[in-house]
Amino acid sequence: MGSVHIKDEARIGSEATVKLQPSVYLQKLYQTGTPDLGWMDNMGEWGVRAKPGNLGLRLRDIQIGTYGQIPDHGGDHLSMAPRGAVIPEGLPSLGFTLNEKAEVWADNAAELYEEAVARQWSSARDIPWSELKPLPDDLERAMCQLCTFLTEVEFIAADAPTRWMSQMNQDFFEVKMFLATQAMDEARHMDVFRKRALANGGGLGTASVLSELSLKRIFDAPSFSAQTGRLHLLGEGFVLTMFRQGEFIAPSRVDQEIFRRCMQDESRHVGYGTMHLRAQLKANPEVADQIHEQLDDAERILLETFSIPESVEPMAILMGGGVKNFDKGMELQGQLWRRIVHEYLQRCDSAGLDRRPRCILPTDFSKLVDAPQDALVS
Repeated sequence: MGSVHIKDEARIGSEATVKLQPSVYLQKLYQTGTPDLGWMDNMGEWGVRAKPGNLGLRLRDIQIGTYGQIPDHGGDHLSMAPRGAVIPEGLPSLGFTLNEKAEVWADNAAELYEEAVARQWSSARDIPWSELKPLPDDLERAMCQLCTFLTEVEFIAADAPTRWMSQMNQDFFEVKMFLATQAMDEARHMDVFRKRALANGGGLGTASVLSELSLKRIFDAPSFSAQTGRLHLLGEGFVLTMFRQGEFIAPSRVDQEIFRRCMQDESRHVGYGTMHLRAQLKANPEVADQIHEQLDDAERILLETFSIPESVEPMAILMGGGVKNFDKGMELQGQLWRRIVHEYLQRCDSAGLDRRPRCILPTDFSKLVDAPQDALVS
């Protein structure tokens, strides 16, 4: 290895305020030339030989022996020391507060992380922007308003969960790794919808007070699981159903490709949230009350959101193929709404949450006209 020239090397440390004491170990090493090597006898489980599968060496392939044992309670040392490593005394605590497995865990977290890594895409490279053609003015305005909404709401699924990541015990690192990919996904979603709004002769539309209220309530949720219920069961689940119907909403092949790629990402997020709540509710059934309270409020805000023109009309224009086909678009939007409610309740069922008796979302979109005012958020 060649030598490295460091500028003004003689000045380094000339004004240091901290004086280091010589290391006894390093003094002995340089004097004798004999390494200590005691650490070689102080290892975790030894002799492990993980074997890659058809898709390479994945997280599940290294869950071998004690390394694959996920504790019900995270390490009391509350440090970043790797699960399965020898834990010395005196580790500084990072003050983790989410130390019970059920508080964060989902059995699919590791596989979802692997899928996320394998399916990363670039909004600059992987969307066929050169194929984007001018649209009729009403369709472009409707698409830009929808993109404004999606640009506004998508990143909450990064900002909100990552607030809790630093509180999660490091023994549950698979969950933290997955949530890191979710944050990257949402950065890409915010990026791609902003680009779409500015790529075809349009621009951003109107932000929404109600959307911001919904985001604030997600941000202010009292626990990670309560936030997960609000965010994944309803919030991201709502967006996922929209993306799944992209072929009926998107006015161009470019828009369809955006929805398709975002749909794959959103399905992972919703899959994690649903499985986490299943584990949490099985271990701590009393948490259901808190999640129900969050969904009561979230449903009310969603109802009011779909009671204003900038939420209802762009979707109807896009689905109908223009203002001239607005009635057809409203009919198709009613079908989409029914699917949204259906898939939302399915997710609640899968999570082990009986939501039907408390759900205030009508299955018929036209019944929103008759929704009692006290069911709406002021």
